[in-house]
Formats: sequence, C-alpha cells, structure tokens
Amino acid sequence: MKSFALLAILVLLFTGLHAQELDAPKQERMFLPSDTLWGYAQFDVAPPHNEIDPNLCASNAGNFGGANAPCNAFARYMLSGLLEVRPFGRGPFRRFMLFGEPRFLFGKNVPQKLYTGSFDAIGIERSWGAAIYIGKGFEARVTQHFLFDRLGARDRYLGQADLGPNGPWGRYNTIGVRKYFGSRRW
Repeated sequence: MKSFALLAILVLLFTGLHAQELDAPKQERMFLPSDTLWGYAQFDVAPPHNEIDPNLCASNAGNFGGANAPCNAFARYMLSGLLEVRPFGRGPFRRFMLFGEPRFLFGKNVPQKLYTGSFDAIGIERSWGAAIYIGKGFEARVTQHFLFDRLGARDRYLGQADLGPNGPWGRYNTIGVRKYFGSRRW
C-alpha cells in the first residue's frame, strides 16, 4: 500500500512539473523563429464558357480568326499562392513581415469560339510587399504589383485583339491597412 501511495505521489509530481513546463512562455529565437513561413498554394479550374481573363486579349478576339484566332490567352487553369515570411522572433522587428503572391495562368481558349482543356502557359502575375502588425488585428502594408509576364508562345504580339502586357490591373503600388478578425479553428 505504501509503495502504491509513493508511486501515485511521484506520478502527480511529474505531471505537475510537466504542466509547469507547458505553461511557461516559450522563448523564440531572434532570427528565423519556428513560425517564420506561412502560406498556401491553390489550384483553380474554370469551367467552359467562364474562363479566367488576364486582359491580354480583347473579349471579341474570336472576330479576328474564330477558333484559330492568334490571341487565345484566356485561361482555364490558375496556380496561385501566398508566402509570408516573418524573419524576426523577438525584439522590435518581430511584427515585421515580407510577402509574395504569384498567379500562374494556363490555357488556350477564345470566348464563344474555342474551348479546350489545354495547359499551355499564358503567364504570371505577381506582387510582393512588406507589412507591420500594428495591433488589435491591424496591419500596415506596402505592396508592389508588377505587369503581367507572358510565357512561351504568348510572349509576342498576338494580332489585332492583343491588348498589351498590362494584365488586369497594370503596374501599381499601394499603401494600405488590413484588418484581421476571428481565429482559425485548426
């Protein structure tokens, strides 16, 4: 009986010590803490008659060659993602973050004339920036958005329907504030 009581006391002591270790605040590394990288990757498929339009070709591109129109840069597939890098774990810079957001477009379609499942490369749209967490879910952000970079056979003049390299938004810089709310369940 005494050995059982001694064993029970030892188990409770070790459990209490372990609980104290879990409750103690974890000291993060100064550079490249454990949560340095966060992000996601996403693959999208657009159904026929609802293609992604990177605004490289006029919507009436089919009038300039029908199904064989040279300007057929309407996407069926998009591979996109976001990568956030928080390089500092302690100190005044722990709230600083760099981010990048690329979008790769693929397909060969002409509205109302040609709908294919082709995976031909169209181009990449990208942006990057920096942010500082202000507090209470607010972030101050500076973003640079680049022109659309055409890839492969689309990296040339595509005929009368070609709208140029500006993509959906063209090139721009923004200074903004983002508000986060709620929490993730996972």
